[in-house]
Amino acid sequence: MTIKPIRRFGDPVLRTVAEPVTVFDDRITSLVTDLLDTVTEPGRAGVAAPQIGVSLRAFSYNVDGEKGYVLNPELVETSGEQDGEEGCLSVPGLSYPTHRASHAVVRGVNLRNEPVTVAGDDLMARCLQHETDHLDGIVYLQRLEPEKRRSAMKDVRGTDWFWNGN
Repeated sequence: MTIKPIRRFGDPVLRTVAEPVTVFDDRITSLVTDLLDTVTEPGRAGVAAPQIGVSLRAFSYNVDGEKGYVLNPELVETSGEQDGEEGCLSVPGLSYPTHRASHAVVRGVNLRNEPVTVAGDDLMARCLQHETDHLDGIVYLQRLEPEKRRSAMKDVRGTDWFWNGN
């Protein structure tokens, strides 16, 4: 079992739009294994490939006993609304109220390039939206209201983990 280190906010890979998976080979199988192993750690709902330093459209999830992965996911449906605390492995120790849809559907493919659909409500919906955002180069802090975002960025700069390029 290989649990990969998580890239932290400030790492350019987290702000880069991930490339689609076009070759379904041993390298992609290894990536999926790493994503599934890494999301198994307690307290983790999802891990996107950029969070482990790979700029490909892939993520794993582990919500309420449902564990899996999606390659080339696209958020195809959202409905309803939810507000709640959201955190991110790439922004450790901090969480903020974040507005999301209460229902979400993601479509993508598996390792055999066969269609896969994952749908969920509440925490699963939040996870699907959050991980898809990562693949689009969006960290959830960017979803915060402007005043909350300013406060969050101040908090981030005050952490001992913030990477500032020095």
